[in-house]
Amino acid sequence: MTKSQLIEALAKAEGITLKAAETAVNVTFQSMEQALIRSDRLEIRGFGSFKVKNYEGYKGRNPKTGELIEVESKKLPFFKVGKELKERVNGGISEE
Repeated sequence: MTKSQLIEALAKAEGITLKAAETAVNVTFQSMEQALIRSDRLEIRGFGSFKVKNYEGYKGRNPKTGELIEVESKKLPFFKVGKELKERVNGGISEE
């Protein structure tokens, strides 16, 4: 599902305009993004949680040349699926 498909689904489900649905989706994603930028943990019950993981730097190799390179430390968003969603995906819980 793309962002535009999500907007269309929201507009149809709630009987609102595409513009209102687009605003709601954008505000939701922007709020999630800001929380992750602050390194806050973000939890959506029944769906999963997002957090920022810190990765230490290390020495690696350039795959083309074999040259040793220093890979800098970094932060990356990490998603952990919730139990309920995992069960739904695996067919354990039917939608109501």
